[in-house]
Amino acid sequence: MAKPGTAVAAPKAFEDAVALLERGRDAAAVAPAREAKGLAPRSGAVREVLGLALYRAGRFADALGELQAYRRITGRIDHNHLIADCYRATGAPDKAIPLAQEALRARIPEDARAEAAIVGASALADMGRTEAALSMLRAFPARPNVGRPSDLRIWYVTGDVLARAGRTAEAIQEFRRILRHDPDAFDTAERLASLGS
Repeated sequence: MAKPGTAVAAPKAFEDAVALLERGRDAAAVAPAREAKGLAPRSGAVREVLGLALYRAGRFADALGELQAYRRITGRIDHNHLIADCYRATGAPDKAIPLAQEALRARIPEDARAEAAIVGASALADMGRTEAALSMLRAFPARPNVGRPSDLRIWYVTGDVLARAGRTAEAIQEFRRILRHDPDAFDTAERLASLGS
């Protein structure tokens, strides 16, 4: 995968980028990840790390190209939710929806599937399709009495979509459900206050 004569430099740059990502220094990870890409442009792992660094740094248009390259090289769809979110962030929510749907049908980690439901539903809501958004969220198997992090995020977006649709009483129920499991989750208390609860 690495270019001739870069057998040491490419892994070193890659490892530097990974270490920075692990420490939460996302923007700083971009430079060594770009260096690794220059040395090993056909490495799926390198394109993944660069895509993640760019995504976490809020550089969605650049992240989109790298994450799509990762998908092409590896054939994996475990970052479909990130690609979909990049489309949403760059003003193309319609392109996010098929990617989210594909991820929801796939055998990928549950957290990635939850994020796909969240991104897909948010994209649908952005387009005014609130009923379709709610259907996508409700199709994801949440556990009402458990409150895993993915459940809390699903419930939050469900509450947000309901609020956007003017279904205030139902939105309040969703946000209250979050607070029962984690009183400090997100800005849920503020959202409830804004809804008059």
